[in-house]
Amino acid sequence: MLKVVGASFGRTGTSSVRLALETLGFGPCHYMRELFSSPSHAQEWLRVVEGGGPDWKRLLDGFTSTIAWPAAFYWRELAATWPEAKVLLIVRDPASWYASMTRTLYRTRPADAGRETSLGVRDQVIEKIVWQGTFAGRFEDRDHAIGVYRAHLDAVRDAVPSGRLIEFDPSRGWEPLCAALGVDVPDAPFPMANTTDEYLRRAEQAGALPPR
Repeated sequence: MLKVVGASFGRTGTSSVRLALETLGFGPCHYMRELFSSPSHAQEWLRVVEGGGPDWKRLLDGFTSTIAWPAAFYWRELAATWPEAKVLLIVRDPASWYASMTRTLYRTRPADAGRETSLGVRDQVIEKIVWQGTFAGRFEDRDHAIGVYRAHLDAVRDAVPSGRLIEFDPSRGWEPLCAALGVDVPDAPFPMANTTDEYLRRAEQAGALPPR
């Protein structure tokens, strides 16, 4: 049963917040890496993306929270399926967010992304949800992408009642997140994970980093 529905775009601090949620007892937390670790799970997401009627409770069985894509693309549906769950919106400066997206996720987008049939299942899910579904194939248009990001923040704020919405800046640390979730502050530093440098280092090791 989901207790936290993540409504945030990737590269807003979602990896750090995922670790924070799991530390606070809201795990396992579903995130994009699930597409890489389970081919059958990725296939189920592809079926959803292609219009198959989703059984959200089955698809997310075993998870207590979600963060970032692919689940964040369906935050409205997940919030409706679990009406008692909090909705978590992580905020980041739009210009900083776009720069990070450009250097990481977009840079490692498969070179043949325009030919979806040549992509593996997980890359098809990411292509359809992120680059086509969220940014309508126009991520390289900085003004458009930032406009989409700002509009998304406004849409979540407008749709979710204040008592249910957790709007969170990871730079503020544990206290506001713990207060919103009604849990104690742990005796540990707030996590910091998947920085741009870490992402690029892993991508280079995996051979997924194209030339600049």
